[in-house]
Amino acid sequence: MFEIGKVHVLEVVKHVDFGVYLDGGEAGEILLPNRYVPDDAEVGMFLEVFIYLDHDERLIATTQMPLAQVGEFACLEVVSVDQIGAFLDWGLMKHLLVPFREQKKTLKEGDTPVVYIYIDEKSHRITATAKIDKYIQNENVELQSGEEVNLLIYKKTDLGYNAIINNTYAGLIYENEIFQPVHIGMKTTGFVKRVREDGKVDLSLSQTGIAKMDRFEQIIQDKLVQANGFLPYTDKSDAEEIYDFFQMSKKNFKKAIGGLYKKRVLIIEKDGIKLS
Repeated sequence: MFEIGKVHVLEVVKHVDFGVYLDGGEAGEILLPNRYVPDDAEVGMFLEVFIYLDHDERLIATTQMPLAQVGEFACLEVVSVDQIGAFLDWGLMKHLLVPFREQKKTLKEGDTPVVYIYIDEKSHRITATAKIDKYIQNENVELQSGEEVNLLIYKKTDLGYNAIINNTYAGLIYENEIFQPVHIGMKTTGFVKRVREDGKVDLSLSQTGIAKMDRFEQIIQDKLVQANGFLPYTDKSDAEEIYDFFQMSKKNFKKAIGGLYKKRVLIIEKDGIKLS
């Protein structure tokens, strides 16, 4: 289905002095101005383009790709402010408007709010809002514990950081479980710890449970092989030394060598660990 504010693959149907026209189906022919037309463009060729409205509310195409499309969340920089709102750099020549009514706090040049991009019902223009909570879904959450997900950090709370999950849901990363730099607007991968009955989602920036232990066990095995089967580390070793060498906490190191011992992969000796 044809949608404004989305990327489409459209066919070139004719050349004109100021560009080429693309087949927009029921929307009619759409102009791709000369500045965006590839040198080898010819009738019958299909081009990947982004569709939006120009200043005269006509459909226009560009081969420039925006940082986010309609229906997506993104962290974008404010590049100017005027009497109607703030304008964001979203990767296109025409900047994206956040009207004053859609700002949680008054935005100024240089701010980098997390916004949701939508089509305004009155103007039919592509617009952004910083009031994103109403666009986050937390009913019928289709996520599983341990699932790897894409995250966009969007809010700091007393408990930690809220993140948008897979451009759909919201979840929480607890402050006491964060062991790396985190900031508003950061995009990263994470893992689902659990989905609560009320739809709230607990997140982690690192793997949890069995998958994490398997990874740590493999790291220790690899290190042992590289060291000809012996390493001078035990559960009595200094936590900083363990982290520097294995890149894991002492707690995870102890669990991993315990797991490998039960699997009879290694032997725990007084002065270190060695492969069985």
